[in-house]
Amino acid sequence: MHDIGDGHTHHPEPHDHDDTPDGAAAARWKHDGVRVIPGDRLDPNTAQTPGMFRQAAVNAARVGAQKIWAGTVAIEPDAKTGVHHHGALESVIYIVSGRARMRWGERLEYVAEAGPGDFIFVPPYVPHQEINASTDAPLHCVLVRSDNEAVVVNLPDVEAAERPETVYWIDPIHRQP
Repeated sequence: MHDIGDGHTHHPEPHDHDDTPDGAAAARWKHDGVRVIPGDRLDPNTAQTPGMFRQAAVNAARVGAQKIWAGTVAIEPDAKTGVHHHGALESVIYIVSGRARMRWGERLEYVAEAGPGDFIFVPPYVPHQEINASTDAPLHCVLVRSDNEAVVVNLPDVEAAERPETVYWIDPIHRQP
């Protein structure tokens, strides 16, 4: 790496010449370049919320990530997670399989559903609860967060509203059904 004078670090291209021996540059790229994290080697040693099972794939400890955290979550059929938020982090949830029902708000008064191929965005500090809307199939998702550590603040004292208000996930150019 080279300091390029403006406070940023330049990561040399593999063909860049530097003052390391020829084999050292190749070894650096081989071990510090692209990383593949096999799906059967995810790390369950991450922050958890009752009712769901999170596993880390990409974080500071596993691959040296500086700005993101990524992993998976599984929720059993008809299960509801505990209420929680992720501090100052933004979160993206991608539904791989199953049907997700999300509740959010100070009393979880809002609700929306998502299915395979859908993305869910959760802003910072928003109390929410994931629910597997299926009674017979697990819910599997991929999670990405805007920092390299998994911040989870469980909120055991928040109770859901009796009748949540439905909010449709429609982009600004489409109308609600």
